[in-house]
Amino acid sequence: MRQVLFLIVLFVANVVQAITGFAGTLLAMPVSMILIGVHEAKVILNIMAFLSCLGITIKNRRDIQIKILGKILIFMGIGMAVGIWLFERISLSFLLPLYGLIIIFIACKKLFIKKEFQLPAWGQTGILIGAGIIHGMFVSGGALLVVYATEVLKKKEAFRATIAPVWVVLNSFLMISDWTHGYMSHKVLALTGYSILPLFLAVILGNWIHKKINQKVFLKITYVLLLLSGFSIFI
Repeated sequence: MRQVLFLIVLFVANVVQAITGFAGTLLAMPVSMILIGVHEAKVILNIMAFLSCLGITIKNRRDIQIKILGKILIFMGIGMAVGIWLFERISLSFLLPLYGLIIIFIACKKLFIKKEFQLPAWGQTGILIGAGIIHGMFVSGGALLVVYATEVLKKKEAFRATIAPVWVVLNSFLMISDWTHGYMSHKVLALTGYSILPLFLAVILGNWIHKKINQKVFLKITYVLLLLSGFSIFI
């Protein structure tokens, strides 16, 4: 039953991932950790996000903003190396609530405080490194990345197309790390195989929805998802 519930969560999360280019793993991780375990959830959701975003990247490659993508990869890559190191050494009972509070704060600011301010260059860099640290620990760095991406990527097509290859590249390194740490057991790989069909159906549905929504609705969905994902960590 737990595995069935996990597949349902995976489907819903990847519909979201296909619509926005982020937030799928962010939403799925807290519940998945409860259903199948921390290491198992991290491995499977990482692989699913990789496959989902690979499809988005290939299909929307002409909308990718190369310079912005390069900056994201460099600084998130630095942070991710730190996050992988921290994951083995710091208690999850401390890190998860802190992460949840950060996500809720960001989402509330975007939803309810209309006045915008431009982050300085050092602030943008700090956000990207922080996103990498969180991604290295929980495969969920999308919340902080959105703070940067919504400032520099104003069109929904460019937003999704540029964010997706970030996860393709970074999640490739996470898969190598998971393999070397012995997290890819036969049980985990079997459940990964079962997850491919829900993933495939979710991507089809998510791509259809993406074409139907306008820019304003797209941003609202993005911020509401951030808020929900933050609260889900405390469930």
